[in-house]
Amino acid sequence: MQKVVLDQIGKLDYRTKEAYKTLRTNIEFCGEENKVIAITSCTPNEGKSSVSMNLAYTMAENKKNVILIDADLRKSVLVGRYHTGAVEYGVTHCLVGKVKLQDAICETNVKNLYTMFSGPVPPNPSELLGSRNFGTMIEALKQTFDYIIVDTPPLGSVIDSAIVARECDGVILVLESNAISYRFAQNVKDQMDKTNCKVLGVVLNKVDMSTKGYYGHYGRYYGKYYGKYYGNYGSHESHKDGNI
Repeated sequence: MQKVVLDQIGKLDYRTKEAYKTLRTNIEFCGEENKVIAITSCTPNEGKSSVSMNLAYTMAENKKNVILIDADLRKSVLVGRYHTGAVEYGVTHCLVGKVKLQDAICETNVKNLYTMFSGPVPPNPSELLGSRNFGTMIEALKQTFDYIIVDTPPLGSVIDSAIVARECDGVILVLESNAISYRFAQNVKDQMDKTNCKVLGVVLNKVDMSTKGYYGHYGRYYGKYYGKYYGNYGSHESHKDGNI
């Protein structure tokens, strides 16, 4: 088993941490049968990878044994974003049979949190994700982990997420606030419905809490009032980039 240090994880302001705890609780209320959860979005840069990693981190904090699978085989951002250092083996190595599953898993510096990074970009990502080996890999991981979080490519760009969803118990759609039209989001949901994978819900991401209005006012009050008692809440920029 490989070992990596995630030095850019868990550095969230108080309000964002509470939002991820709420997301974690909502997933738990969806039923204990939902162990394998795919995270996708409509387009790139909506924050799905950040949501995937921070959700996995929050679940691990709650003493759940969690593994995050980086199934964005075309354009992974996790290795570079979290400064993991050298990772020798990943998902693609496992799916083509170059290494055993145990050798592709990374133990992180966060207790109860493991991950599998994507590995080198293959010439046939959709075929690999749709192969029998991927389903076998998921079934094997279910025997060890309480939750499997699968970070997938944007469904509005490629079909990979729908392929992955067939092996998952539920899917969460990440939407950037004021960036995606209702029709586009509905089309992506309709595509996901065809996989017979339950849509557990939607995460509204990158909400600007500085704007006027009820939610903006409530968000600022919530952070200031509770933050001084339970922890510091961060700057305006961290709120803008990380709200759920």
